[in-house]
Amino acid sequence: MRRFLSGLGSFFWYALAASTGIVLLVLFVLFFAWLLSPGDKKIKDKSVLMLRLRKPIIEKAQKDFDFDIPGLPFEASGGIGLVELKENIRKAKNDDKIQGIYLDLSAINAGFASLEELRNALLDFKKSKKFIFAYGEFFDEKAYYIASVADRIFIYPTGLIELNGLTSERTFIKGVLEKIEVKPEIFRVGEFKSAVEPFFLDKMSDASRKQTVSYLNSIYDFYLANVAKTRGMEVETLRNISDSMLVRNAESAKKYNIVTDIAYYDEVEAAIKKQLKLEEKDKINFVSLGEYEKVEDKSKSSSSNKIAVIIASGDIVSGQGDDDEIGSDKYAALIRKARLDKDVKAIVIRINSPGGSALASDVMWREVILAKKEKPVIASMSDVAASGGYYLAMGCDAILAHPNTITGSIGIFGLLFNAEDFLKNKIGVTTDRVNTGKFSDLGYPTRKFSDAEKKIIQTSVEEGYERFTSKAAEGRKMELAALKKIAEGRVWSGAEAKELGLVDQLGGLEDAIALAAQKAKLKDGDYRVRYQPQSKSFFERIKGGMEASIFQTALKRELGEYYNYFKLLNRLQKMDFIQARMPYELNIH
Repeated sequence: MRRFLSGLGSFFWYALAASTGIVLLVLFVLFFAWLLSPGDKKIKDKSVLMLRLRKPIIEKAQKDFDFDIPGLPFEASGGIGLVELKENIRKAKNDDKIQGIYLDLSAINAGFASLEELRNALLDFKKSKKFIFAYGEFFDEKAYYIASVADRIFIYPTGLIELNGLTSERTFIKGVLEKIEVKPEIFRVGEFKSAVEPFFLDKMSDASRKQTVSYLNSIYDFYLANVAKTRGMEVETLRNISDSMLVRNAESAKKYNIVTDIAYYDEVEAAIKKQLKLEEKDKINFVSLGEYEKVEDKSKSSSSNKIAVIIASGDIVSGQGDDDEIGSDKYAALIRKARLDKDVKAIVIRINSPGGSALASDVMWREVILAKKEKPVIASMSDVAASGGYYLAMGCDAILAHPNTITGSIGIFGLLFNAEDFLKNKIGVTTDRVNTGKFSDLGYPTRKFSDAEKKIIQTSVEEGYERFTSKAAEGRKMELAALKKIAEGRVWSGAEAKELGLVDQLGGLEDAIALAAQKAKLKDGDYRVRYQPQSKSFFERIKGGMEASIFQTALKRELGEYYNYFKLLNRLQKMDFIQARMPYELNIH
């Protein structure tokens, strides 16, 4: 007992010291941020908007502050907001003081639909006859997709370029579960519902491979067509360059017209000065995204009419959810609030989610159905709107997606775990229980499931699938049998989904907002766009970051090598056992 109390006291002293240090660090950062704050920036003539795309591109950024200080217990900005990027590119298009855009590129962390919206914004900017220059030491496919719209593409003389096609890799954790002696119990409906495969297979099933080949090639075909168009090339020429990996370095990139220039950075600056008609000794007036956001946008409407854009990004969970999750209670309340607000004339739900809890998805679906009885509700699909993400969209008046959106995956699965051997053999924990009924402890992860219990759970999963497909068929105005033929958990590209009737039209967020305004009979400019949910305050984010940092640091210290096992089990424990979601960790590179 004495040893336990001593250890407990050490833990609390450690936590107190850590929290005090973090508070002092935050106060120090705030003081210097205040001293160094540039205030409202005055844009000079012949300025160039510099876009450094080195952070993850997320749907919308936190806007409380835009500085990054290493060592803080949270990310200051979390990423670059796609909404802010597009707004400022549009603003720059009509700003006489901005003469061009400079893209600082490398490997971009974003989905292809997000890149599509950014790329379209840059193409629209070019209508102003202003220039776009792109520069990088290394271009992957995603970075090059953005660079391909530029008037001139510069690559460092010893730089590299990756233009060899797309790949989608899956991670399988069957081996991990076997090592820690955790046994998955899997229940699913649909041949293509492959989200559970990582738990009991060590490679893709034939059905999973089939659907991946289909949508990956659909996305790649769209990629090649767009790049070929802006580079003035034939699609087959570009495909041959990619398939044969003819471009590997700066020289070959220049030879095959993938880039326009091989140059050091100082030579890029010289080219920009020449474009701006500056003298060699003159300094280029680069304006960062953070600085340019402070410039007033005079084109914004002051109308009392509003279109509410609800950004739903992350896994779908019950309750409030974390910042990077779609909590059903939180988002149902946002949809309800927009429905009851008389100034809100239409609602756009922006979805970037692989799905999650089937129950949570249904809770939000109900609010969508209630809302569309009173005002237009439009779904805008981003990078991913699949399974539970599709569930959220299917009740809307119309669904818009990009050709390279990942969607569909209409299916349900159940996932439970038997961790009895892990608890006993790895950490020395055993359990015992007393029940009042045969199924009182149904679903407990501390014992093996009986055949009768498995049958109950499988029946629940099948009932959930019937609800999902029936509501999807109703929302899409399709026969149930026809809907089921393209369901079964199968994943589709946005282009494929449009052909199948799972989405109404191809387009981005701006197209969805315009359609919402049209359905609400609002004239152009006679409405304001209001994004939800609102950003957390600066101090709310500090508090949350401090708590997480203290807890995680102390836990790592106590658990040591078992901390990663704890994280895995903790993530699985948060999941509802019936899930509507697409394959885990679906990454396309």
